[in-house]
Amino acid sequence: MMRTRPLKVALLGCGVVGSEVARIMTTHAADLAARIGAPVELAGVAVRRPSKVRAGIDPALVTTDATALVKRGDIDVVLEVIGGIEPARTLITTAFEHGASVVSANKALLAQDGAALHAAAAEHGRDLYYEAAVAGAIPLIRPLRESLAGDKVNRVLGIVNGTTNFILDAMDTTGAGYQEALDEATALGYAEADPTADVEGFDAAAKAAILAGIAFHTRVRLDDVYREGMTEVTAADFASAKEMGCTIKLLAICERAADGGSVTARVHPAMIPLDHPLASVRGAYNAVFVEAEAAGQLMFYGPGAGGSPTASAVLGDLVAVCRNRLNGATGPGDSAYTQLPVSPMGDSVTRYHISLDVADKPGVLAQVATVFAEHGVSIDTVRQSVRKSGGDDAAVEQGGGRAGGEASLVVVTHRAADAALTGTVDALRQLDTVRGVASIMRVEGE
Repeated sequence: MMRTRPLKVALLGCGVVGSEVARIMTTHAADLAARIGAPVELAGVAVRRPSKVRAGIDPALVTTDATALVKRGDIDVVLEVIGGIEPARTLITTAFEHGASVVSANKALLAQDGAALHAAAAEHGRDLYYEAAVAGAIPLIRPLRESLAGDKVNRVLGIVNGTTNFILDAMDTTGAGYQEALDEATALGYAEADPTADVEGFDAAAKAAILAGIAFHTRVRLDDVYREGMTEVTAADFASAKEMGCTIKLLAICERAADGGSVTARVHPAMIPLDHPLASVRGAYNAVFVEAEAAGQLMFYGPGAGGSPTASAVLGDLVAVCRNRLNGATGPGDSAYTQLPVSPMGDSVTRYHISLDVADKPGVLAQVATVFAEHGVSIDTVRQSVRKSGGDDAAVEQGGGRAGGEASLVVVTHRAADAALTGTVDALRQLDTVRGVASIMRVEGE
């Protein structure tokens, strides 16, 4: 039997996502009521610019006083889609204090202060849901937090930023340079006017912190995540990747150590084999690959950003929170029941693709190989090419070539600790025969 008194909802923010949430709440009101067991009513919308025309929203609901809105005392659920750290953090905690549960899409805040927000929700007996904070419409947080709660997740590997995937995919499929691909992404609306948060990996790092915390039931903050952007990826890197049967993606990687005693979280560009499911993720789509002990390998795929996909995730959480409210209960809270240490990047183990500019003379390869051996990094394959007039390269036998010229040396290693690789590269730069380290790319997903 449906309750007639509506559940009241406050919306903080009415931009691309917020306006879509309001639209769907209005146009699908009957369906939402049927799924929840009670009608939901948009009781107020907090914005910065009240004069802006917002189609489908009663102007009487619009306010610039977000604090007064969440303090009303009759609000059942607050939907926070304004982003940033403040005033979002204060508004969310204030909502808990005044009896409201919260649905948030704020990845930056959750990555930085998720533990404190969960504690505030628990203190006041309220829900904190945030499916929309990672990978847009893709159901990911709830499966990790609920469906896999009885399993042991060992690794989460994913493409969690649509802008960077669009850029790298364009570079791969069309041969475009980084700037050309970025310009296209900007023109199509996939990249912001200032794309720094995306292309330097900040956005993906926040999402990695959230995923690692849930997957491994431990505290992982944004500061714990190693971050490396993709602005230095070149056409030459893609050419090398193709020679290895790989492509390049900006990946968020969260791993449990082999002994189970620690975790790592990192974001960086990486080569992945073309037969890996993530290699076929095109355009602005996201995908996350989860490896669990009992469930095996699972992949979640779909649109990771945009008004409608993100609004879908917000509304899914709204339905869940409202159902909890009607039942006088709360859903899963903070799952961080352990506190595993977060290991530094130097402890991460993977393979590496290293491109060196070297002198073209006998003995160079032997010198380079010695440096790798001294640092405990085992070489898998080596490819050397000699600079011809006009700038073209010609592959030659290992260690051969004409004295006095220039050559490029590509080394692919076996799995090694990142610290060992860093020491190797530092030592290589000291060799007189090494004129430069052109690129270093990790190889994942094998």
